[in-house]
Amino acid sequence: MSPLAQQILSYVDSVEFQPCNPAHLAKQIGVTKNQIRQFKEAVIELMESEHLRQQSNGLLRRKQQSKEQLVTGIIRRAAAGFGFLTPTDAPHDRSQDIYVAQEDLKDAQSGDEVSVRLMKSDRRDGKPRGRVVEVIQRDTHVFVGTYFESNGRGCVQIDGTAFTEPIDVGDPGAKGVQPKDKVVIEMLRFPSHRQTGEAVLTQVLGPRGQPGVDTLGIIHEYGLPEEFSPEVLANARLQADQFDENDIAGRLDLTEETIITIDPVDARDFDDAISLQQSEDGHWHLSVHIADVAHFVPVGSALDAEAQSRATSIYLPDRVIPMLPEILSNGLASLQQGRLRYTKSAIMEFTAEGIPVHTEFANSAIRVTQRFAYEEVMPIIEHPEKHRGKVSLPVRKLLNQMYEFAMVLRRRRFKAGALELSMPETKLEFDAAGKVNGAHAAHHDASHEIIEEFMLAANIAVATAIADLGLPFIRRTHGDPDELKLRRFGEFVGILGLELTSFQSRHALQALLKQVYDMPIRQAVNYALLRSMKQAEYSVEELGHYALSEENYCHFTSPIRRYPDLTVHRLIGALATRKNGKGRKGKLPKSDIVVLGALARHCSAMERRAAYAERELVKIKLLTYMSERIGEELDTIITGVQDFGFFCQGIDIPAEGLVHVTSLVDDYYYYEDASQTLIGRRTGQQYRLGSPVKVVVARVDIDRRQLDFRLAGTGTPPDKSTTAPMPFPLKSGPQRERKSKSSKGKKKR
Repeated sequence: MSPLAQQILSYVDSVEFQPCNPAHLAKQIGVTKNQIRQFKEAVIELMESEHLRQQSNGLLRRKQQSKEQLVTGIIRRAAAGFGFLTPTDAPHDRSQDIYVAQEDLKDAQSGDEVSVRLMKSDRRDGKPRGRVVEVIQRDTHVFVGTYFESNGRGCVQIDGTAFTEPIDVGDPGAKGVQPKDKVVIEMLRFPSHRQTGEAVLTQVLGPRGQPGVDTLGIIHEYGLPEEFSPEVLANARLQADQFDENDIAGRLDLTEETIITIDPVDARDFDDAISLQQSEDGHWHLSVHIADVAHFVPVGSALDAEAQSRATSIYLPDRVIPMLPEILSNGLASLQQGRLRYTKSAIMEFTAEGIPVHTEFANSAIRVTQRFAYEEVMPIIEHPEKHRGKVSLPVRKLLNQMYEFAMVLRRRRFKAGALELSMPETKLEFDAAGKVNGAHAAHHDASHEIIEEFMLAANIAVATAIADLGLPFIRRTHGDPDELKLRRFGEFVGILGLELTSFQSRHALQALLKQVYDMPIRQAVNYALLRSMKQAEYSVEELGHYALSEENYCHFTSPIRRYPDLTVHRLIGALATRKNGKGRKGKLPKSDIVVLGALARHCSAMERRAAYAERELVKIKLLTYMSERIGEELDTIITGVQDFGFFCQGIDIPAEGLVHVTSLVDDYYYYEDASQTLIGRRTGQQYRLGSPVKVVVARVDIDRRQLDFRLAGTGTPPDKSTTAPMPFPLKSGPQRERKSKSSKGKKKR
């Protein structure tokens, strides 16, 4: 709400107010001639938000609010201008979304918390319709875009598709900005259907396309933290000065044990290590040793406050934004080979069949015997004799035992109903100058499964032990999915010709995922199932973990990069059995469940922010790479079908783009909703999920983050431009919503 609107509302709510016409109201609150336009806009704003109403005689009066009709939630705007409100009480259930037309959005933007008033709906999909009454809280006022000049004014076209019109930033040349520079702006007035936006330019990031500018843009767009404050760095240095690796008093000495780490080849921090033995009775004795970050991050310190604020490390394609300063994350708390390090150890005993029978915890000290990259492990396990000169016998024996026992745990876990979705991560390849020169889907082999099983076992053991004591703690939860969504998923895979015997059975879902593992439609099926489920999050509630089929689960194994793990470490430190001959246990800390719940929600929000930023920067860098390949052919698989076209992803290069229905020039195509297929009316040609298609890279729009394909051998020559044309000059009138009609059963070209 604008300051003038607030002033009007304050006067209208006062005891001296009597219904009056707009001119009298302006006089009463002291509006000057120069403020008349802003006054009229403020009155319209208050009428649209239903704070004021104008009677037939022209008098303005306060409108009574009906709280029962208001729904609060988060807005998501579509590129076409309209939006959807996801109610606060149903954050993961899109079926409860409320449609908001462009003219009813006011100036609400994606991510804003708003209240809407429900209206009579005429939508064919049955979704309720609403009108924004008030923007309660802005998601952000900071945006990143490309600067240009028009009619003597500085303008910025904001990246992405949320803002269709450019934003006025005033006189040209501020802060030395040049056309086509990437800039950061702070919004002063958000655009709406009746007014243009206005902002102030706060920072120039550099020329569009210059190496590193895309990363800076994402950092500012998502409000990611950058440098640590001097106080936090001083705190970390103090911990380094106080660390004495010869002092292991009060710790279980495991420095003579055979202990290894297995991490990605490019890993910068190493926070987990493994030791394993099998006793004569066949029982397995697994120890998972995790860097004792809690020792170096005192509760209430500046270091702790900063770690809590960040909540997670952020792994961008070309840099890491750590949760903790590198003196800790890449130094004292990193389990480097041959160096004594403090750890928290979960020491677990299992039967030969993988059934847990005993767990204890220790504040420990270890010295990693050998560090491995994932790629090195399986060759050693499969051909141990070939590595005799490089890998000692105890380590080779340990690796083989780890593989054997991990597979025991894995079989038992899936027998219990655990699900595993196959969603390969896109890995970018860089040249010496830091420029993307390729991309591929990350490959996971059995070495990844070994570490995954042991980390899961430790997380489950820790969560179970804390829960058994009745202590509140931050859990990693994954609530049961909505039955209706799973039913729709079952209908979806049925259309694809797949059999799902029972959508409510984890084992049936397992069988389906196994069935499609080597099929072209694997990604589409896995993604559809993921969309049918709730989002995993941090919570103090006992919601269980649906995908893992576990009642108690938490994150314990990565305290260097996740704050919830650090909170669990502090509990484990108090629970740990000290090997001092007395079996003494630490004092149990008490936690305020309300404070802990708020912290869990904060950590969930920061985790989502990091994931969005990581994914968006990968997309931008991949689009930049594809922009140099206009006209090249790609073999792809169709990953999604809509009435406006189909999406497909490259097999060799995992870039996903759109083949728009208007580029299918050989026929008129209509969309069959039941089978999610585009069908040629004359030829009968079909485009459906999982179908292989050869396409040509037709157009890349890096700023809008869009990639367009066309079918190979058809259509017009590709558009050689790699960005959208510069926007038109700012418009003075209201922005009209582009009308769209449902195309179900309609002809398309």
